[in-house]
Amino acid sequence: MAEIANVVSVTRRIPAPATRIFAVLADPARHPEIDGSGMLRHALEPRPLSRVGDAFVIAMHNDEMGDYEMTNHVVEYEPGRRLTWEPVLSRASREEDVAGVGGSAHQRWSYTLVPESADVTVVTETFDCTESPEWLKNAVRGGKRWEGAMSATLERLESLTTSIPTA
Repeated sequence: MAEIANVVSVTRRIPAPATRIFAVLADPARHPEIDGSGMLRHALEPRPLSRVGDAFVIAMHNDEMGDYEMTNHVVEYEPGRRLTWEPVLSRASREEDVAGVGGSAHQRWSYTLVPESADVTVVTETFDCTESPEWLKNAVRGGKRWEGAMSATLERLESLTTSIPTA
């Protein structure tokens, strides 16, 4: 059996300044707009992220789990360059998921921004489940389950950040 990588990344060159892109990524209220998975509904108590240690809660839905909430803990924050969070299930609607509330699945979502010029940024979205339990690694196929959604997210991020008029 082939070993699963457990880390997947998707990269896109976006014709927008890194600061503009980062502003969208650091605003949880904007996440449903760029979400390529279709699972994010809205941010609860939305406010922009400003440092490591911040947390934000996203109301979510999928056919498998129904309605649920994820609390995302910021573990890396470098303005204009990098944003990483670790999600924790904080509310579940299915009885079989309630036992997992509050427990960490030890996964990470991150965005890395590398300015190519003042108006062009290479953006990489990464999902890392290296430290996740085996059941999660299997469920997301080592992260491969998310590749299509990640590509769609970066496409939406480009559309949103390039449609903003420049000053």
